[in-house]
Amino acid sequence: MGATGDVVKARYTYTYVYDNNQWKIAHHHSSIMPESITTVAASITEEEVRGLFQLWNGALDTLDSSAVADRYAKNGVLLPTVSDIPRTDYDSIKDYFDSFVQ
Repeated sequence: MGATGDVVKARYTYTYVYDNNQWKIAHHHSSIMPESITTVAASITEEEVRGLFQLWNGALDTLDSSAVADRYAKNGVLLPTVSDIPRTDYDSIKDYFDSFVQ
């Protein structure tokens, strides 16, 4: 069921570990199937994608963690490359880049 209680097609991913003579779920992710999503944002061009990357990369070049964190949406999620801690708000994203840009 979806968040509204509607029946939806979904996909699931599980990662298991063998712990204490039992298989246990170490990680679980589920999401609605993409073809079930009816409100899709407008496509953007490759040029627009490159431009957005340049905005982010330009912010990174300033070595200002606030400028980089400002490129993320209010509810943005950063899964960083040199940390195993997901960053899910402005302060935690800025904190990651405080260390990263040094």
